[in-house]
Order: sequence, then structure tokens, then C-alpha cells
Amino acid sequence: MGSPSFWAHWGWAAATALIGLIFAGLLLAQYIEKRKPHQLAWFVGFLFYALAAAMEAYSEIAGTWTPTVYRFYIVVAASLVGFLGLGSAYLGVRKKIWGHLFLVYTLIIMALFFHGVFTTHLITSKLVAGITVSGQPLGPKGTFPRSYSMLLTIPGSLLLLGVSFVSILRFWRKKEYRYRVWSNVLIVAGTFVIAGSGSMVTSGHPEGLYPAEMIGAALLLWGFLKASSLKKGAETIQKKRVTGSEVTA
Repeated sequence: MGSPSFWAHWGWAAATALIGLIFAGLLLAQYIEKRKPHQLAWFVGFLFYALAAAMEAYSEIAGTWTPTVYRFYIVVAASLVGFLGLGSAYLGVRKKIWGHLFLVYTLIIMALFFHGVFTTHLITSKLVAGITVSGQPLGPKGTFPRSYSMLLTIPGSLLLLGVSFVSILRFWRKKEYRYRVWSNVLIVAGTFVIAGSGSMVTSGHPEGLYPAEMIGAALLLWGFLKASSLKKGAETIQKKRVTGSEVTA
């Protein structure tokens, strides 16, 4: 039960892919109804999350990575963090121009990373089952194109965490929006679970990555669903105002 093969089983990654697809579908439905940019950005992020997890499951079933699948995987896995951060920027930053600028930045870096990944020579000896790969087939740390993944994951993670922490402070004293506090606590927790497991892989300890990705995805799903709208709090405030007016009258 505790062997590495159990923690590397494709079922964990498949479950994560299912969670990602469910959430992507919910976000797409929200976007079609309300046309909010953060919903579209999170839809892309979780669609990428589901695709990356599905490719991880494939690698475990096959026992290796095919070069083409790996190239798509490494770009998608890094880009999803950028889009999740983009969604947080659109939701949490009042001036949408900053979200637009980060979108342009993300697309440019993603395009450069994609070009680099698909034109570089892969170290095929490193193309083993998913949890032991990371960016190793692209070359040593700090080299192109491997280094470009950090230009997506670091700012995306900082936005995801930064906006969540600011929202916690912003809504803590507003009882009507207290649900937004807990939604952001869930987002922070999910981000730390995924980031922590990713750091373990980078340091050579991949055990538990797939379960952590599944747990992190579930926490993000829960948090994003609670944080996706201010309507609930606004309705509560409006009801109090109406009730107060009736009492005064």
C-alpha cells in the first residue's frame, strides 16, 4: 500500500483530470452566462490542468513518455499556473488593464516556451514515467527552454497567492462576505499543496505527487466556486438595508 508504485498509479492522475474537466465545464458555463474575464482565464487554466493530469496518467500506463506527448505536457503544465494567476488578477485587481497586460505577457512567454520545447533536443533517457520527469528532458536547470517555465509558474503563483491573501484581509471584517475569506483560504491551501509537492519532485522526492495534485485540485475547485461571485454578499447587504428601512418606517 505504501510502495512507490501505489503513489505513482495512473488512477490518481486520472482522478485529477476528471476534477479538472468538471471544474472547466462549470467555469465555461459561468462564462457563457456572465462573460467575466476571470471565469474564462480560470476555464483555460483548469482545462490545461485536466490535460496535464491526463498526460501524466498516460505516461504511467505506458511506462514512459513519447517525445511529442511530453513536449505538449511540459508547456501545458507550466502555462496552467499562468492562467490561474491571470484569473485571480482579473477578479482581484480593480483596473482590468493589469489583467490585460499579464495576459499579453503570459501568451508571449507561452509562445516562446512552446517554440523552444518543440525545437530543442530532448534527453530521451529522462523520458520515464511521469512523476520522475519534471523538466529534466529539456536540459539542466537555468538553460533554455527549461528556464522559461519559471517565467510562467512564478508570477502565476504569486498572483494566485497574493490576490487571495489580499482578499482575506479585505473581506475579513465584512460578515456578509465571510464566505470569500474561506474561499481564498481554500485557494491558498490548494496552491501550497500543489507547489509543495512540485518542490519535492524537483528535489528528487516524487512520492505523493499525484495524490497531492488531486487534493490540491479539489481544494482549488472548492475555493474558486465559492469565490467566483460577489453576488451572494451583495444580496445579503441589500436584504439588510431593505429590512432596516422597513423597521425605520
